[in-house]
This record gives sequence, C-alpha cells and structure tokens, in this order.
Amino acid sequence: MPSSKATDAAPPAKASTARKRSTKPLEIHFKRAYDAPDPADGQRILADRLWPRGLAKIKAHIDFWAKDVTPSTPLRQWFHQHPEQFDEFRQRFLDELSALDADHNATLTELRKRLTEGPVTLLTAAHRLEDDEAHTHLHVLRDFLESR
Repeated sequence: MPSSKATDAAPPAKASTARKRSTKPLEIHFKRAYDAPDPADGQRILADRLWPRGLAKIKAHIDFWAKDVTPSTPLRQWFHQHPEQFDEFRQRFLDELSALDADHNATLTELRKRLTEGPVTLLTAAHRLEDDEAHTHLHVLRDFLESR
C-alpha cells in the first residue's frame, strides 16, 4: 500500500488576521508646528486638521500632513468649549480613531508605515504643548498608535 505524502505533511499554516506588532518601541515626539526643525525630529508630521495660522508651507518642513487622523471638526469644537472634560474627549477621539482603523484609513496606514521607519515628531499648533498638565489630541493619537 503506497503511503500518501499528503497525510504525512503538516497542515498548512493559517493566515493570521492580527496585526504584527513591532518589537521595537515607537519613537514619537511632540512639538509645536512653529518650532524650528531639528535633525532629531525625524519625520515631521503635522497632526492638525487645520493648517497652522501664519505658517508658510515652504518654511514648515512638514514631511506629511495627517489631517484625516485628527479629531473631527465637531469633536474639536466641542473640546474647545469643554477643555475640562479631557477624559470624555479622549474616549470620543479614540472611538473616531477605531472607526478609521476599521475602515483601513489610508492616512492612518501611511502614518503607521512612517513610524516603522524611525523617529517621528507629531506637530500641532496647540498652545501649552510643553506643559506637563497639557492634554492634547497628540497624546491620544500617540497612545492609540502605541496600543495597536
């Protein structure tokens, strides 16, 4: 009786739908868009829905504008009216980011790709970015990117 090689072979590996996590931690920095570029910035990514007022595009040294992965206009406006409710803002923004992720948003995909290439500095026009107590959408975006 001839042996069947098909029964001796290991079953084919199942394709994994889970995202591969990088073993290297992401290097994400924050800076105001108006601050001068520095070689340590790595890629400079503007993470604001609106272009910073008074900042010339030619002098901005922006490598990528990730406006689609920022808080929606209604959420941004709500947060400006209720800055004391950061926890609520955080949850709403995380919900928006999760929905973008589920839809395989091209900007989110591009941002993740750039994060694998080395350090990234997320830029915003927000004031008080250096304040330890400051909470901005950049903090939420960073936490979202690091958790996936």
